[in-house]
Amino acid sequence: MRLAIVGAGPAGIYAADLLIKAEREFDVSIDLFDLLPAPYGLVRYGVAPDHPRIKGIIRALYEVLDRGDIRFFGNVKYGTDITLAELQEHYHAVIFATGAIKDADLNIPGIDLAGSFGAADFVNWYDAHPDFPREWDLSAKDIAVLGNGNVALDVARILAKQPEDLLTTDIPDNVYQGLLKSNATDIHVFGRRGPAQVKFSPLELREACHINNVDTIVYDEDFQYDAGSQEAIDSNNQVRVMVNTLEALRTEEPKGATKRLHLHFFASPVEIHGEDGKVVGIKLEKTKLDGKGGVFPTGEFVEYPVQAVYRAVGYFGSELPEIPFDAKYGVIKNEAGRVLDASGKQIPGVYATGWIKRGPVGLIGHTKSDAMETIACLLEDKASWWNPTKADEGAITELLTNKGVQFLGWPEWLNIDQTEKDLGAASGRERIKLVEREDFLKAAFKKD
Repeated sequence: MRLAIVGAGPAGIYAADLLIKAEREFDVSIDLFDLLPAPYGLVRYGVAPDHPRIKGIIRALYEVLDRGDIRFFGNVKYGTDITLAELQEHYHAVIFATGAIKDADLNIPGIDLAGSFGAADFVNWYDAHPDFPREWDLSAKDIAVLGNGNVALDVARILAKQPEDLLTTDIPDNVYQGLLKSNATDIHVFGRRGPAQVKFSPLELREACHINNVDTIVYDEDFQYDAGSQEAIDSNNQVRVMVNTLEALRTEEPKGATKRLHLHFFASPVEIHGEDGKVVGIKLEKTKLDGKGGVFPTGEFVEYPVQAVYRAVGYFGSELPEIPFDAKYGVIKNEAGRVLDASGKQIPGVYATGWIKRGPVGLIGHTKSDAMETIACLLEDKASWWNPTKADEGAITELLTNKGVQFLGWPEWLNIDQTEKDLGAASGRERIKLVEREDFLKAAFKKD
């Protein structure tokens, strides 16, 4: 059996690993393709650099790929470097695990003003994604971050943190130099619901509350609880820990730090104000608990002067050539991982897993159970797999070479990996990320 997986993040790697283990009774040959010259997807390009424990997942993913029973093809773009028709010629089936790296829309007036940013774009900047700009406008002093999830806290924390405190991480020099020029003094995080409904994890919240030379400030009027809130506090230890952490902030006195992180609740954005095409403020509508843990609008509005707004309201998947896409939810149309056409009929040999399958919900751990569901469907569908005419392993390498694709494999990635470690060692750090594709390829194919 020859299987292609498009996307070398946790979803794709877990799917490959689980399939290898599930099909030990006969040979399974898996090729893993990625648009980027680096594997690991959102763990490398979506997790804040000061989260080494979460990035520890990379070690487990590394061990899967380093076994040698899964081939990695980096710097290969699906749709141009390799097409669906070419996949059908070379494989029995394909799983798409391309994730989600775009920002979900927030349709309010002023969202397109200069100084209004998507949080995902900012994350891609500070995580050194090679396909995103190298510069970032950090001229704003007062900043609004919209959202009550982990990405919102990541963005707020990076904006608030002292740049020198990030020098223990793998951030490249362009990001460090950019943060040194930041004018941010007050970062306001706004959530639609209350302390008992936040989507932060306890770890993210604790980190945000203890940033060097930053005062974390909450407001007494935001601490409201209804029956639904109390039920969540009583029944869920994670919710209880987060509420207790936030409640403890109410009694802390500001220490006169150089920066302030403000956590606001029950505030829904309705408009971003601008002058001369630039953000100058934000208008929010206060909300109130409905008795069941939800909220409703009150008709009461508040305004804050800010010069930048970051929307952290979720990620959104990207459409892939020749693959049916649900533009409303940002996912490939599928049922339990089986990709469906416009009429709802299964497309033989085509599957999906991860965020491009289910949407950007759940933590990295959920990706493994998600992959198990997709693989179970794939194995159940053996009778409808493709019949490749060029199924030998060398054929795909020959195809890419003939098309002039400068792809790299696992040995070349190990060269890149070592180059980043060497760059870090020269500065007393564990690693410094490469940024430019040209630098990746130079490191990949360097000669000893």
